[in-house]
Amino acid sequence: MTTELAPGAHAAPPRSATATLPYCPESARAARRLIRDKLPEWGLDDLTDVAELIVSELATNAVKTGCLTVMQVGIRRPTEGVVRIFVRDGSRELPVLLDAGEDEEGHRGLALVHELTGGQWGVTPDPWGKTVHADLRTPRSAR
Repeated sequence: MTTELAPGAHAAPPRSATATLPYCPESARAARRLIRDKLPEWGLDDLTDVAELIVSELATNAVKTGCLTVMQVGIRRPTEGVVRIFVRDGSRELPVLLDAGEDEEGHRGLALVHELTGGQWGVTPDPWGKTVHADLRTPRSAR
């Protein structure tokens, strides 16, 4: 069965998008593409750079877990004022926000996510792993 729209009517854009990706470094690029494709649909092009950086960090952390199945990367709009980026992986090890020293080359990913989201990120343990999410306020919600 198909549903026809009235002349001039438009279907609402989907409120989410997800991708199932392998645990490999190239998946961060695919995750960024998902973000880059979705935000313009919502008229939120100005969040693209920050959102791509966040999803790249979260996907890279998932790759480092050493899981051998697949991860799920997604973006959704839980409310009009929030864009949620999430990565679901098969590791039950919870992420830790570290204060990396000036001489350390790594361990800055979650600190960067924390800074870019104003601390609006978190983790939900799942029976099969965890979901790490980061929330960005939309420009409309900042008013």
